[in-house]
Order: sequence, then structure tokens, then C-alpha cells
Amino acid sequence: MTAPAWVFLRQFITSPRSVGAILPSSAALAEAMVAPIDFAKGPTIVEFGPGTGAFTRTIAQRLRPPGRYLGIELNEAFCATLAAEFPEQTFVHGSVADLTTILAQHGIDRVDAIVCGLPWASLPIALQERVFGEIHRALVPGGAFMTFAYLHGLILPGAQALRQRLQSSFASVEHSPTVWANVPPAFAYICRTQA
Repeated sequence: MTAPAWVFLRQFITSPRSVGAILPSSAALAEAMVAPIDFAKGPTIVEFGPGTGAFTRTIAQRLRPPGRYLGIELNEAFCATLAAEFPEQTFVHGSVADLTTILAQHGIDRVDAIVCGLPWASLPIALQERVFGEIHRALVPGGAFMTFAYLHGLILPGAQALRQRLQSSFASVEHSPTVWANVPPAFAYICRTQA
């Protein structure tokens, strides 16, 4: 098991509701999550819950100036690990529910893309509603929001509620092909605001 996987597993055991998974996402799922981002345009990207950096790593490999990255991580141990591994990126130990405030503190007006690794099913409905309000205030017209779901959980009420929330919140909602090279298999939701 890799070092990030051990860190992830330890944090899952300590805080299963906030971590939400037993292992980090795979590189294949990271590819599906960032595929909708046009890196040639130097986008401003925010990542919700970067964990041990599975998606961050793929973003950092492609992002070039004037592109900007900001990761918001509630878990303090993850935040410290991320800052050490990706010193060229910016990480904030805080809640995505405070997105507007965090962006203002870093001189960011609007965001081109949000990559989300949050465990939606474990978040209270009131918090979900607040976060979605923050997402809409932050994204540029035509901005992209990517999150993922595990294939095995699609029949669960939380997954169905997330799908309905996405469809009612965004102008378009699509999904990637199933990423079988992930444990468990998953797919990315690709959502866009009205252009």
C-alpha cells in the first residue's frame, strides 16, 4: 500500500463520515474528473476535499500560468500532507461552506472549474444546500463542476438525491464512462452552469 493510501486509511478510521472512502481515488478516476477542464485557457480551479491529492496530482501536472489552483480541505492531517507534497499550490484548512469568504481572502473573484471529492451522502442536507449556493456564486457562466459517485451506490437514496440535486442545479449534467480501474468502480458527474 502506498504512503498516501496509508494516510487515507488512517484518516478514514478516525473520521469515516468526513473522509467517506477507505482508499484514495485512482489515477483513472482523476483523469475522468479533470477531462472537462480546458487547461490551455489558464483556468482558476478549486478542489473540494483534495484528501491525499489523487485529483490534485493530475491537475498540478497540467496547470500552467496564469492558471490557479486552490484546494479546500477540512481534514488537518490531509491539509498538511498536501502542502508538503504540492508546495506550488495553495491549500486552505477549512470548510467549502465558506467558499465565498475563502476566495475573497485569496483574491479570486470567479472560478472556472470545481473538482469535488466530498462524500455527499454523509453531508447533512442543510450543508449540501449551502455548498451548492456557494458553488453557483463562484462559478463563471459555463463553469464546470465535477464530482463522482460509486457505481454500487447508485440505488441508494443519497445517490438518487445527489443526482436530482445536480439536475436541478445545473444547466447540463452528463457523466463519464464507468471507471473500472477504481476501488470501487466509479464515474464522474460533469455539470455546467448556464453559459
